[in-house]
Amino acid sequence: MTMKHTSNLSRRSFVAGSLAGSALATSASAIAAARAPKVLGANDRLHIGVIGAGGNATGHMKRLLQIGEAENAEIVAVCDVYQKRLDAAAELTGGKPYHDYRAVLDNPDIDYVVISVPEHWHAQMTLDAVDAGKHVYCEKPMTYNIEEAIKVRDRVKQSKIKMQVGVQGMSDDSYVTARRYIKEGKIGKVVSAQIDYSRNHVDDFWTKEFDEDVKPGENLDWNAFLGPAKKRPFDRDRFFAWRRYWDYSSGIASDLFVHRITRIIKACNLTVPSTVVATGGKNFFTKSAAEIPDTFNMMVDYPEGISVMLVSSMANSAKIRHMIRGHEGTLEFTKEGFTITPEKEFAEGREVINHVKTGAEDTGLHHANHHRAIRFNEPLNCDVDLGFYGVVATSMAVESLRKKRYLAWDARKEKVVKA
Repeated sequence: MTMKHTSNLSRRSFVAGSLAGSALATSASAIAAARAPKVLGANDRLHIGVIGAGGNATGHMKRLLQIGEAENAEIVAVCDVYQKRLDAAAELTGGKPYHDYRAVLDNPDIDYVVISVPEHWHAQMTLDAVDAGKHVYCEKPMTYNIEEAIKVRDRVKQSKIKMQVGVQGMSDDSYVTARRYIKEGKIGKVVSAQIDYSRNHVDDFWTKEFDEDVKPGENLDWNAFLGPAKKRPFDRDRFFAWRRYWDYSSGIASDLFVHRITRIIKACNLTVPSTVVATGGKNFFTKSAAEIPDTFNMMVDYPEGISVMLVSSMANSAKIRHMIRGHEGTLEFTKEGFTITPEKEFAEGREVINHVKTGAEDTGLHHANHHRAIRFNEPLNCDVDLGFYGVVATSMAVESLRKKRYLAWDARKEKVVKA
């Protein structure tokens, strides 16, 4: 993640709070002043700026380097607030290093940016990128909360920007194919869906080894990392394991469940929930410094009469069957694709359907789809609408858990209310 480009890190106090407020305002004047993206021909080279140089961002960089020649794309800029990561990213890619992401956006040669930073920065950086006329690939979740998601969705749709949200599983054709079969009535009226994302850990969950080289004020701009979040003294766990803290993430919901719920939303042609309830807590790793739960379950009801159940534990990795239940058949997702099995009451004259997927949960495929959208206006596999739907469902679940309350969605006002 990134910020101020200056030779003296101690001077990088960066007034992030005021900038976050102004950028998120999405005023009419800001919309009018936004730059239009460059028009690219089929053979024009795509120049990419990568904002963030942590583990996830490095994965993006390596994948983009692998597909760069075939995609006629190259990384020309990298950016991070931690000098050690920035140096490594520059060496890996050959891109020009920046501490301040806004300097990346000011570079007229850059066509699009990859935003792979902690979640509390997603909205700010995306809105700034749109105003700078840059196409955007932003890691999931699209934004930290629903209010931000509404602003990003509206701002992107008012522009000519192509924004891909980093739920890379959407570049697996299983879900759009499942959607077609469901629409054709192959499983009858959909009743419910179930899916999980569980892991296991020995002593504590989602911890990271501390890098003893980090020195705030010398090689790390801690204030820039915090940005719009609450100001706190430097904490190694918060920096290296930020997913464990509410200030920057909601953990299981925003990092894991957003992948799963988006699959079901896509396959069942859903949008926003009607009601949501969640259960869980710090039930196992009770001595952990983490704030987010290690056990999290959510039930989401949709206006179409479909109930979706999501299950997760950080202390047991056993899986449940990923399936969509219909009145006349069951669609079960597998490693190979999916299988549709008729219910016995409707089995006569019907055969089992097996779909072998042609895609995968692959960032390379997801970037390639984004490139075609930029060049040829191809539909995005995970656009801002789909990104918005995922944020609404998971954010409502987090609020339900934290407030111990059953919640509903007011579609007219686009806000969460008591059920």
